[in-house]
Amino acid sequence: MSAAARVPLLARQALAEFLGSAGLVTVVIGSGIAAQRLSPDDVGLQLLENALATGAGLVALILAFGPVSGGHFNPVVTLADRFFRGVSNRQVAAYLPAQLLGGIGGAMAANLMFDLPAVSVSGKDRSAGGLWLSEALATFGLVVLIFALARAGRAAVTPLAVGAYITAAYWWSSSTSFANPMIDLARTLSDTFAGIAPSSVPMFLLMQLLGGAAGVAAVAVLYPGVPAVADAVVVPKESS
Repeated sequence: MSAAARVPLLARQALAEFLGSAGLVTVVIGSGIAAQRLSPDDVGLQLLENALATGAGLVALILAFGPVSGGHFNPVVTLADRFFRGVSNRQVAAYLPAQLLGGIGGAMAANLMFDLPAVSVSGKDRSAGGLWLSEALATFGLVVLIFALARAGRAAVTPLAVGAYITAAYWWSSSTSFANPMIDLARTLSDTFAGIAPSSVPMFLLMQLLGGAAGVAAVAVLYPGVPAVADAVVVPKESS
């Protein structure tokens, strides 16, 4: 019996979500710190460097861990997939804490790599109506994209499409498109370019959940057959 066969599938899926979420936060925060240091006098260039690294890193992480868990790395995606019955209640109960713990670990790893304290609470305020609307729209678009690709059977291009969407959303959204509650919470732990103050998080979370719910409603209307392929979100995952 192989080592993989001895480990329960749900445990391996939770580990994949933990590692993918940790990697994503490490990329987001780490590339933000590097960009700030490499281009200290050009905020636009900093954002470009951060966006490109995040998009490329997300593609790689989905390709690496998606075959086990689906590559969600985002509580909104997991909850949307539960609505369409792509994951079970047990998977949701395993994925969500794994994502959060992975995000915390990723933030600490990024800080430590750049010789910063493992945890430094961010003081960067991100509170404004435009930012909140931005988060709702960015999350809406992400949910629609992921489920539309699943319905179309385009799993092969999904990692690239999601990475490209997030890269673009850094620029078309005023909030730089967090679009992920796990990212919100993890980024409070780094007082750097990518950080967000804890006081700014509740409205980001609320607007992401509302945007995700609107995305689910749009998918349900546009693609009524999506529950049949929801187990392939973000990419097809291992089944028992």
